[in-house]
Amino acid sequence: MDFATCAATLKPLDSEKGHEAATLSYQRPPLLFDHTFNHQPPTTGFHPTNSCTTAMTLLEEESFKLSQVQSLEGHTDRVWGLAWNPATGADGVPAVLASCSGDKTIRIWQQRTPSSTSFDCKAVLEERHTRTVRSCAWSPSGKQLATASFDATTAIWEQNGSEFECVSTLEGHENEVKSVSWNASGSLLATCSRDKCVWIWEVLPGNEFDCVSVLQGHTQDVKMVQWHPTVDVLFSCSYDNTIKVWAEDGDSDDWRCVQTLGESNSGHSSTVWALSFNGTGDKMVTCSDDLTIKVWGVDITRLQSGDGNASWRHLCTMSGYHDRTIFSVHWSREGIIATGAADDAIRLFGESEDHSVDGPSYKLLLKKEKAHDMDINSVQWSPTGNRLLASASDDGTIKIWKLESLH
Repeated sequence: MDFATCAATLKPLDSEKGHEAATLSYQRPPLLFDHTFNHQPPTTGFHPTNSCTTAMTLLEEESFKLSQVQSLEGHTDRVWGLAWNPATGADGVPAVLASCSGDKTIRIWQQRTPSSTSFDCKAVLEERHTRTVRSCAWSPSGKQLATASFDATTAIWEQNGSEFECVSTLEGHENEVKSVSWNASGSLLATCSRDKCVWIWEVLPGNEFDCVSVLQGHTQDVKMVQWHPTVDVLFSCSYDNTIKVWAEDGDSDDWRCVQTLGESNSGHSSTVWALSFNGTGDKMVTCSDDLTIKVWGVDITRLQSGDGNASWRHLCTMSGYHDRTIFSVHWSREGIIATGAADDAIRLFGESEDHSVDGPSYKLLLKKEKAHDMDINSVQWSPTGNRLLASASDDGTIKIWKLESLH
């Protein structure tokens, strides 16, 4: 087995970067591109070689510019997660962004005015979590913020005037909680953990949360949970290299795994770190330690008709764009995919108009080298369509970027 193959398959005993003295993302040699890590050839999509990547970059970078408008400082450790408040940023309401960190705190940042690109820290949520805060998510109404921590708890916060108050603490996971997600109606909350389990909580009146199901199926640390944007179907991705799809069983009212997307069906060959959906919910994008970004599709009519068994299928694989672990991916409402990685870079992709391939393909729109001084852990588009992108890094900063068209 050559070095490149070893680098793609061997993983440290503990999957979380914060517990590793040196991760494979740092050990991988640079400039190992798509052919090295594509164990199964993608069925469709744009598959660059080095020269093709360069040519496409020169062509497409003429169309867009990603400009840094502010660097937000205050966290004293790596920043893990970001969440835009969905009830802000439009109709004259200044945008609000939450960030969470290894410093055990959550910071709330607010736009100075609805038209400004400057943000100020309005609150620091502290003294609740005793370890790293790994993930944060606003409820659909924007009234509550959920935060997931390595202390094995999930906290629920509400704003009271200018202060935030912890109104509930969810316990049950055996160890580190890695991710938290609300469903579209705000009636369900999902959490996942290094204990390999996914929990689904029902949101009850009076800030009560009742665990309605514990989902077991992953064989390793679960990195992220994410609800589908329009139907109550849950997705989880893991250190076991798979994405699992969970739906409620109509007969028993329990939840079960209805599909597993793994290497055998054109899935990832290493840890899957994140996933995101497009605006209509008929496509999903995933990113991985195998240095690829994969796009998946579903029959959305069948899914929205209540058929949780509607199968997701692999549409295309993008590789050769990052040379270290891709930690985050997020799909904007206007259809632009952003990725952030351990190579300190941000990449933007859009669907190609190339009809020479069977099915959708995606092209590189822009690459931002050295977007941060260290690993990028999260990229999040503002939900209001104002083309603001936030990024979070091991360098302890959050950066706000503005995407501009040059034509």
